Amino acid sequence: MKQAKLDYINGLKGIGAGIVYLCHFVFAFYYGMYSLEAADCHLPGNLDIVIGQSPLNTLFSGNFAVRLFLVMSGYVLCLGYFRTRDKKRLVTSAAKRYIRLLPPILVCNVLICILMIAGAFLNVEVAELTGSAWLAGFNRCESKLLDAILESVFGCFFVGTNQYNGVLWTIPFLFLGALLVYAVAWLIGDKKWRYVVYAVFAGALFLTDYAGVFLGFMLCDIMHTQPKLVEWVKKQKWLLWIVFVLGIYLSSYPSAGIHLEGTIYGMIPIVMVVPYHLAGALLLVAAVVCLETLQKFFGMPVFVKLGDISYSLYLVHFPVIATVGCWIFKVLHQNMTYNLAALVTFVGTTVITLLISAVFSKYIEPLGKSGEQYVEKFLGKNKK
Repeated sequence: MKQAKLDYINGLKGIGAGIVYLCHFVFAFYYGMYSLEAADCHLPGNLDIVIGQSPLNTLFSGNFAVRLFLVMSGYVLCLGYFRTRDKKRLVTSAAKRYIRLLPPILVCNVLICILMIAGAFLNVEVAELTGSAWLAGFNRCESKLLDAILESVFGCFFVGTNQYNGVLWTIPFLFLGALLVYAVAWLIGDKKWRYVVYAVFAGALFLTDYAGVFLGFMLCDIMHTQPKLVEWVKKQKWLLWIVFVLGIYLSSYPSAGIHLEGTIYGMIPIVMVVPYHLAGALLLVAAVVCLETLQKFFGMPVFVKLGDISYSLYLVHFPVIATVGCWIFKVLHQNMTYNLAALVTFVGTTVITLLISAVFSKYIEPLGKSGEQYVEKFLGKNKK
């Protein structure tokens, strides 16, 4: 049963990484699906807008996928602690967090810097063909190896710098957010009144992306320390399916937040989009951890395999799109229709992205795991 739980959690991570990849490909080549503006469309009959205004946009809603990542991260971080109540786990996990995240970021940033120096980034040039102002906005800084290294080891972790790899803006929330929940769990994770403090923290963090990590942490606490409540909730299957559908609805709220009159989203006020996506991610995860049917679906081998490489996939996908993907499109666009060139580019970019992600996952991520083992040995010696 524990393995099954790990499988569906891994599967959700894989789906989240896949959505982020699709999001950035769509933003690069079909920006109209995001902007919902006719001037940005490429499909016949402005089909881009129709897709962008429908629940199908969940498949490329990177805004939602990031919130899903953060909620899942918060849920998993203290899973071991709430199962065992061993505070030593929290200290060890906090000490290992930086070492775990660093190697793939550092290697990826160094490679990106080298590719920038070689002139391999074609995103600005290809953006003129695709009409995506978003695509043109990345990797325009002067490439310096020392800057790329400093961004990797310090900047992205503590101040969110992401000049070399745009996706690194989330790293402070995955790192500092983890330290926050470890500290809260260590200080009050065994207190009966902790939920009052949780509520205060959740309210204070609500308009930041730390909220996703913290809400995932709260859900993990409830699922593993309130057996009677969880047992009752799991019996209310009709309610859980409503929660799941509502989660999908909120998760699919168009990220641009405009031109929604007459759509299924026009019934709720247009405010900040992030709270809708955060609420959707939380509801979706809550339904999945309670419904065995959903656990089996998200625990399917294809999703689990994607989950195994999700961290590497998240880090390498945009550099591949901006280099190889843009090169393929630039060459094909001269002799093909726009949509056929984009389709072939998508297939080629996807295959290459998955291959590079698999290589990173097999050879680069283990460097972090080796570092984790060293930290564990170091802490063990000090305790003796």
